[in-house]
Amino acid sequence: MTMESGKPIRESTGEVLYGASFLDFYAAEAVRPSSSGGGYIIPTPFHEVFDGKTARGKVMAVKEAVGVTAMITPWNFPFAMIARKVGPALAAGCTAIVKPSELTPLTAVAIHNLALQAGVPSGVLQLIIADKGTTKYVGEELCENPIVKKLSFTGSTSVGKLLMKDCSKSVKRLSLELGGNAAFIVFDDADVEVAVAAAMSSKYRNAGQTCICSDRFIIHRSIEDSFLKRLKEEVKKLVIGHGISEETTMGPMITSEAVSNVSQKVEEAIVDGAEVICGGKKMSHLGSNFYEPTILRKVRSSSRIWMEETFGPVASICTFEDEEDAITMANDTPSGLAVYFCSENFKRIFRVAGRLENGMVGINDGIIITAHCPFGGIKESGLGREGSSEGMAEYLETKHIFLNM
Repeated sequence: MTMESGKPIRESTGEVLYGASFLDFYAAEAVRPSSSGGGYIIPTPFHEVFDGKTARGKVMAVKEAVGVTAMITPWNFPFAMIARKVGPALAAGCTAIVKPSELTPLTAVAIHNLALQAGVPSGVLQLIIADKGTTKYVGEELCENPIVKKLSFTGSTSVGKLLMKDCSKSVKRLSLELGGNAAFIVFDDADVEVAVAAAMSSKYRNAGQTCICSDRFIIHRSIEDSFLKRLKEEVKKLVIGHGISEETTMGPMITSEAVSNVSQKVEEAIVDGAEVICGGKKMSHLGSNFYEPTILRKVRSSSRIWMEETFGPVASICTFEDEEDAITMANDTPSGLAVYFCSENFKRIFRVAGRLENGMVGINDGIIITAHCPFGGIKESGLGREGSSEGMAEYLETKHIFLNM
């Protein structure tokens, strides 16, 4: 994983443990009444004709596996995303066809080999490896082939919309975990140390290349200076280098094109009036895929780096004075995956959490996901949930059976 994606070895090790936790969780879910073969009995609403009072028959709802499922997974979490999709699919009794990213196929091959060694029957879990030129055609086949009953995709919103359109031709079950543009609000009553720790874990993990990374930092004007001072100090502690080194805490970006995209957005923001607190440049001396961990302040809401998902190690800072303005700024995006905020006021915590338009809300922390939690977004960030018992439900159909007795 580290060798093909550049992810620091410590993060790769953490991802393996994280991915394995989904397999453990869904192995337990498989034998629960909510899984395939389970279900429930409903009190019958029917009555015997002869008196109109005596209950007649049994009404049952039975859970059944969807059938053949397909998964298209991304490069940024090449092990965990496969485990998070395949785990519930196999536990529900489905077969799975996985098309991993063309940028990280070797991790997927390793997972497939381990699955066979673990006893997964041949053919139950299959891989389709495609290059950049053929990926489009593989996706179309998985969407349009009637044998495939469900598709699960993690990736960009633009590709998700195309897959959604293609799946409509066969009215296929669909789960989409799409792009984010997470806001990170720090209120004036927040503990700045807690806020900075949460910001670091949320922003710079995997060089900012995660769908739930904080991109838009919305900081109360009264604590902007103290927050920026501490955030800059922590950013300066990051050790940038090859992921295989134990000392590295931030590795490269996935491609040189990704670096150029982030660099261009930063340059545009500076032209628009943003101020560079630290970073803001390519690290060519390390290689073409490295970009400095960056903090920008006074970022305009019209700048592209604010309006679009960054997918890089850049924290864009804007300030606010009123709670209402902060909520409006956070919600001002077509995305609705994750959002974070820091506050020590319990009334505010529940009030703000209820008004933010996101599928996941992190409060006073930047790491909010485990196998037990439902992962997913609203608005243009996707459909369905992964993780938790809701993740299992994505791979099940409910059949109503009435038995007259």
